[in-house]
Amino acid sequence: MPGEAAVAGRATSGPGFPWAVPSGAARPGDAGPPRALYVHFPFCAHRCHYCDFSVTRAADPPVGRWLAAIERELAWWFECAAWDAGAALDSIFVGGGTPSLMGAAGMEGLAERIATWFRIDPSRTEWTAEANPASFDADLGARWRATGVNRLSLGVQSFDDRVLTWLGRLHDRRRAAGAVRDAKAAGFERISLDLLFGLPPEVERDLAADVDSAVALDVSHLSLYGLTVEPRTPLAEWIRLGRVRPPDEKRYAAEYRLLSRRLRAAGYDHYEVSNFARPGDQCRHNWSYWNRTSYLALGPSAHGFLPPIRSWNVFRWDRYERALGAGDGPLDGWEHVGTAEEELEQIWLELRTERGLGADRLRREDWIEAGWLQERNGRWVATIEGWLRLDAMAAELAGSLKR
Repeated sequence: MPGEAAVAGRATSGPGFPWAVPSGAARPGDAGPPRALYVHFPFCAHRCHYCDFSVTRAADPPVGRWLAAIERELAWWFECAAWDAGAALDSIFVGGGTPSLMGAAGMEGLAERIATWFRIDPSRTEWTAEANPASFDADLGARWRATGVNRLSLGVQSFDDRVLTWLGRLHDRRRAAGAVRDAKAAGFERISLDLLFGLPPEVERDLAADVDSAVALDVSHLSLYGLTVEPRTPLAEWIRLGRVRPPDEKRYAAEYRLLSRRLRAAGYDHYEVSNFARPGDQCRHNWSYWNRTSYLALGPSAHGFLPPIRSWNVFRWDRYERALGAGDGPLDGWEHVGTAEEELEQIWLELRTERGLGADRLRREDWIEAGWLQERNGRWVATIEGWLRLDAMAAELAGSLKR
């Protein structure tokens, strides 16, 4: 395969794909199975109007069928890569969708299927599961903890009922706070909250009070996400019809600065562009992505990385299930990441985190003078203003690398 450019392909069935590499070249996965695993649960009781994830509405999700599909996908990957079973996992992340809708039995069934191929070490494996406050309680949390889940990510989004109503969430501020208390009662010491910011101008909000409510719950981690308008979502249609205005860039930037300032003042480290953690409570699984290490991803729409191959699964649940049932495998496509793309990706990912770049790798005087980069311990680290311009910085770097 070419070394300078990315090469993409469509999925085909059969063992060995997508490891068709030149004779004598190392195959992705030759080092053994990845030590990080992502699993996508694609069901929600309700689809939020801003969501473009692979989600199927289901008040009573077909958990048994989903587990059977995950079981087939695991077997497919191990057959294709000729991996030996039994490697220990450093991290598992179960996302969605709404994984709390799978209940206790669903998580237990998932653990059984993962344990057929990987070793889960209760003392070492970080196992995160996402949950919606509307479908999570202390009993479910206790059952998940007994299964091996030791880190919980709650999709709170806001503690302001006006915002939650506009977002179409199924919980209110009392249930959001109650879910955190339930998680602690179930024995979770590591709890992360998702918060959404950068909403359209029509949405009234006291963001400072919102973040103070989150801080008062004393959780170990927070993830902040700016609202994006994705095509083919109800929100995009509302904007097209003039019912709401697009999110305002100035409001987005002001809210991002406020959130970072208040969370850092409360003792959280702003360790990645969107993530804050108490010292020692960073999400280990996400570092697999930021470090460009190998990780396996299961479920519809899941994206995995076996360097230098990045692959993605069939998006829709029904088509994903059919493909695996027919023996065709889960993949919809793949790409070989070339050296130029790898260099750009590495720079972009390192600039996303507080680790930054080695001072010898990048010195942009214009970015330093503008206050977008600062030197820290011999490395270039993006400032808050740099993180607000991260995509623009990456685009500029891409242009310079191509020249």
